[in-house]
Amino acid sequence: MRIVSLILVLGGAFTAAGCNSTANNAPSGPTPVRAVAAVDGPAAPTIRTNGLLVNKDEIRLSFKVGGVLKHIAVAEGEHVRKGQKLAQIEQAEINAQVEQARQAHEKSRRDAERGERLYADKVISLEQLQDLRTQTAVTEAALKSAEFNWNYAAIVAPRDGTVLRRLAEERELVAAGTPVLVLGAQDQGFVVRTGLADREIVQVKIGDLAQIKLDALPDTTLAGKVTEIASAADANSGMFNVEVMLDRVDLPLKSGLVAKLTIVPASARAGERVYIPISAIVEGSGRTASVFVLDKDRVRRREVQVAFIDNETVALASGVAAGERVITDGALYVEDGEQVAVQEAG
Repeated sequence: MRIVSLILVLGGAFTAAGCNSTANNAPSGPTPVRAVAAVDGPAAPTIRTNGLLVNKDEIRLSFKVGGVLKHIAVAEGEHVRKGQKLAQIEQAEINAQVEQARQAHEKSRRDAERGERLYADKVISLEQLQDLRTQTAVTEAALKSAEFNWNYAAIVAPRDGTVLRRLAEERELVAAGTPVLVLGAQDQGFVVRTGLADREIVQVKIGDLAQIKLDALPDTTLAGKVTEIASAADANSGMFNVEVMLDRVDLPLKSGLVAKLTIVPASARAGERVYIPISAIVEGSGRTASVFVLDKDRVRRREVQVAFIDNETVALASGVAAGERVITDGALYVEDGEQVAVQEAG
């Protein structure tokens, strides 16, 4: 009985082993992969950098004459209209200067009138009369200068805009020409200012298109174009300053917002290259790389020439045509000629 039981156990073991061997040798199904179509794109890489959104015109407002700051009528962030009075200095001193200049001019004018009569009576010489006339002209000019300064004893908004910075407070003594307020003019719109390295600045030209994304408005992409390019590098940073003018939009933009800038150089629009995802590259050396191209239900290994890498994509100089599908997910696990099953993106 024991012998019979052993034979039955061994027989069952061999039967199970035979079944397992058959299962292991059974052919596996096609390798699951994902494929993406190659697309046309710009012939040169775009330039990506960060910048600062500011008003196109930032006006630093100051007094023509120095004095004690009497009143500031606006706060930072406040919208103002053209002609609105923003600040004023104490005018007692400037009023006294105007009155002094007026009285001096009146005296010289009376002296000149009296001189005209005396010259007519041949009491004074022509030279003395000319001196009196000159003195009248000098005092008249001094009066106009004092009146001009009086007109600039108050700061008036030159244009509609927003008060960006308030640099002084009431009762402070401010010198002539010292900025008191910084006004961002609204009529000229907003620009993004940034700096580019030498290898980037040589590609950029006036009029190049740009896209702007703001951290404060992450779901919005703004359009603009390059309007200013520095002809020399900044002495401190070594970068070349560039200004991009935004197209007008009805959005709550503020000066000082951080911007992500993408500039499309003119050279990029001069032609096209084929773009594929960087995940499609399986191996490479220098500018030569390999990808797998989908051929019906099989993959074909193909050599390509890389022009440049732009963010998460690769621009090709040759090897793949636009519209052909290249393997991305699963590309490292297939071989040339292998059958695959393309999975739809989830």
